[in-house]
Amino acid sequence: MTVTETGAGELTTRQLTTLYETMCRAAALDTRLLNGIKRGEFATVTWPSRGQEAVAAALGLALRADDRLVTTYRGLHDHVAKGVPLTEIIGEVLGRSVGASRGKGGTMHISAPDHGVMMTTGIVGSGVPVGVGLALAAKKQGSDRVTVVSFGDGATNTGSFHEGLNLAATWDLPVVFLCQNNLYAEMTPIEQTMAIPHVADRAKGVGMAGVTVDGNDPVVTYRALAEAVGRARAGGGPTLVETVTFRFEGHYAGDTSAYIPEDQLATMRAQDPMATFPDRLLAGGFTQGELDAIRAAADQAVDDAVRTVLAAPVPDLDEIRLDVYADGLAITHD
Repeated sequence: MTVTETGAGELTTRQLTTLYETMCRAAALDTRLLNGIKRGEFATVTWPSRGQEAVAAALGLALRADDRLVTTYRGLHDHVAKGVPLTEIIGEVLGRSVGASRGKGGTMHISAPDHGVMMTTGIVGSGVPVGVGLALAAKKQGSDRVTVVSFGDGATNTGSFHEGLNLAATWDLPVVFLCQNNLYAEMTPIEQTMAIPHVADRAKGVGMAGVTVDGNDPVVTYRALAEAVGRARAGGGPTLVETVTFRFEGHYAGDTSAYIPEDQLATMRAQDPMATFPDRLLAGGFTQGELDAIRAAADQAVDDAVRTVLAAPVPDLDEIRLDVYADGLAITHD
């Protein structure tokens, strides 16, 4: 296990801009949905990722368009980073026909294969074996496509996680296991669920490369993910990348997160990537006007997408019988 130090890096202006644009879109989406629920503007359920934007932005920058992603119910920021249109994401969250799955999947089950998002799962740890299967398919097809499986720290205590990592290492598959360690598995702090200091230490047990990085630093996280993706693409096998970050909202929309100590919350808010990364960009030559414009554009894009979704129809009842079988045939009544 290697702990990567925080650093400015040698990313291009375009790469740094892309990181911040993605972070702003993800944060704006999370905030807009939470505010809409609180105001009674719409009724839905979300699992906030506010605070974890740097990880998703780094992931999006590290992947190719044809690379594949499996993520979790707390994965709207991952969808943004992978290029799923905001209208399709919000449409699914709000159950409208413009959603990525035409409103049938909801927040927990967004799939957008055209953008490489093969599955979003609501079952903790269940994405790991699916990602292993996708990576095995790529290897058998002779493709250099890489699969990334994104999950939280709680998933690393499931049998599917350990079995999946063992197979990936044994078969030398082109897959990256991305743990977004926000220090809480639902409401339980990580020190009550594992006795080792780092999730990435678990890679040693299967003979896999493992690395722990500061998930609040998008540059350092990008470096680690780019290296892992490059290793997988070149035939070097899988990597477990642990990104240590934090979740500023509750486990679900409406959770008051009273279980998070105030001093810990204050400490982590001081490391909020949405505050610290702009400061670094300013120190590196960006202007405040440029950063304000990026953030305003993200807010506008999300607002526009919400309006489009709210004006769209809910799915027709016949929609429930579609997409049940792989050949696209609908279920018919006798």
